[in-house]
Amino acid sequence: MYPPPGHFILVDGGYPCLQHPLPLITPYKRPVQGVGAQRFNLHHSRARSIIERAFGMMKTRFRSIFLKALEVHHTFVPHVITACAILHNICLGVGDIMAPEDEHEEDDVEDEGEHVLETVSGAPWRDQLSAEVSALEEVPIDHDYW
Repeated sequence: MYPPPGHFILVDGGYPCLQHPLPLITPYKRPVQGVGAQRFNLHHSRARSIIERAFGMMKTRFRSIFLKALEVHHTFVPHVITACAILHNICLGVGDIMAPEDEHEEDDVEDEGEHVLETVSGAPWRDQLSAEVSALEEVPIDHDYW
């Protein structure tokens, strides 16, 4: 089961904020009301930026794997991505650093498929996370996620 219980996936505004069937946490929509929501969006954006940069570097390094359809059974895909992440981290550890290629991401992706699973909004969960982030006075707003 991924992600493990109590964890979530950070996504952009093109996705719904959900708790079930897959926990997806989106930023608050603009205009953002309140310091807590603004702080949450700032941390959310910074964390996503680091994740996107890491995937960009992996896509550059392993372009023959990630820039075409994987020819493996769908249940094996997480293992391929995990193996690439491990190999990528080994490369970084020995100083082989690759800059990610510039890509234009579409933030307003619409899902035209039918939803067959019942969804549960993640907004209350996001509100709770926002309150927890705002309560952390020891974490400065310019916190480094590295």
